[in-house]
Amino acid sequence: MRRLTFVASVILVGTVIATSAQDPQQHVFRAGVQTVPIYATVLDANNRLVPDLKQDDFSVFDNGKPAPITQFITEIQPISVVVAIDTSGSMTLVIDDFVKDAAETFILRLLPADRAMIGNFDDRVTFSGNFTNNKDQLIGYLRTKMQYGNGTRLWDALDQSVAQLKNETSRKVVLALSDGEDAGSRVASGNDVLARAQDDHVMVYVIGMHNRLIIGGQVMNTRPDGFLRKLTAQTGGGNFEISKGTELNSTFTRVAEELHRQYLIGIAPAVLDGKLHKLDVKAKPPGMTARARQSYVATKPNSLPH
Repeated sequence: MRRLTFVASVILVGTVIATSAQDPQQHVFRAGVQTVPIYATVLDANNRLVPDLKQDDFSVFDNGKPAPITQFITEIQPISVVVAIDTSGSMTLVIDDFVKDAAETFILRLLPADRAMIGNFDDRVTFSGNFTNNKDQLIGYLRTKMQYGNGTRLWDALDQSVAQLKNETSRKVVLALSDGEDAGSRVASGNDVLARAQDDHVMVYVIGMHNRLIIGGQVMNTRPDGFLRKLTAQTGGGNFEISKGTELNSTFTRVAEELHRQYLIGIAPAVLDGKLHKLDVKAKPPGMTARARQSYVATKPNSLPH
């Protein structure tokens, strides 16, 4: 199951600087004109990514009215990503056999301009340190420094993951893996995470596992928290639900491909009324579907970030 939407305030955008994919300042937005950034993923009828469309292949509607496209970029955009892994007891059987390999595959697919941090959560929430593009360092933490515990402080972990991204200048992403509902969060709720992600323009992806455990002779089925679907839909990420550890590698790979093959579309809002506007992004070619953020806040000029 996959959904892709995004909510964010209008940001100041001007000239787009196009450089190589290795340049961490690729496509930096310079202040000047109010523009709404929209990251869109396009799929064909066979659910394959379509990376080669042109600006004229898209139409955007703002509150039901056509919105002219003012920016259109197809080159790869660098990302800053927190990979947050559930290390609670119910995940123990799949972490060493599948999760670490799959997460390592994702890290290896990051580009030189990308920056990442590893996080893990159970009854504690911990992170690998500062954002880095040093893959050996990231994999070392993944392989040797993650510890396991009880509880699933899901909302605390995602809230802190979003907070870690606050000062990053590239596109901000949280990629979370979990198999259960929140248990034990002390600070945040799902709505708190959503509000922070929207305010800080963070895209949340979730890989949710359906596990089947036998505890004391009784069968227990676990499934990812239902609110995660709303969280990913509202922040522009994707939601992937799987039932086998063997599916993890291909799913992490798919997320990496999506993040590096999205279109960046910009529109200039007709009015800055401080209200939530509905967005609808369509791919015109037959059989193709665009998944993109469904709303934005038309922030008034005196509320725009500096």
